[in-house]
Amino acid sequence: MNKSDIKQHTPRLKEEYEQRFVPELMKKLNYKNRHQIPRLAKIVVNMGVGEAIEDTKILNEAVENLTIITGQRPTVIKAKKSVAAFKLRQGKPIGCKVTLRGVRMYEFLDRLINFTIPRIRDFRGLNPESFDAHGNYTFGVSEQTIFPEISYDKVKHTLGMDITLRVEVQKRSDSRELLKCFGLPFKRT
Repeated sequence: MNKSDIKQHTPRLKEEYEQRFVPELMKKLNYKNRHQIPRLAKIVVNMGVGEAIEDTKILNEAVENLTIITGQRPTVIKAKKSVAAFKLRQGKPIGCKVTLRGVRMYEFLDRLINFTIPRIRDFRGLNPESFDAHGNYTFGVSEQTIFPEISYDKVKHTLGMDITLRVEVQKRSDSRELLKCFGLPFKRT
């Protein structure tokens, strides 16, 4: 798929957001203008690889896995401070992250909700209290093998990741309503 194909393709989840979720949320949240409705700004997928201090091959595996999962090359994160107790030196690579926006963001979220989360063993729902003060939602995944893009046979190290959904919202409570519309499976409280 080349770049011109990506620009013409509108993700299913984005179309559903614009055509179905915006009118629903305007009515439910009592907004007069569609620009007041909460919207998903970006998704950040972060892999902290502490074992990379001793073995850089683990970081290379994390970068490769994150590239396969997100479809975008990650940025390698380096240590900001030296910590003698962890044998960590400033500037040493210790993780990687990807920031997804636009088409890739909606495609990743669609795959995450419909294919990946249902593959988690003993899943009882996402924690509904994991929102920060600004309405952003973060949750962790303990292993990369839940993603269908990753071949279980090729995995040498189990690596977890944090996924942050950055939501532009006026009220924190509205963020949960948006993510419920997208179909994020929250625990019932």
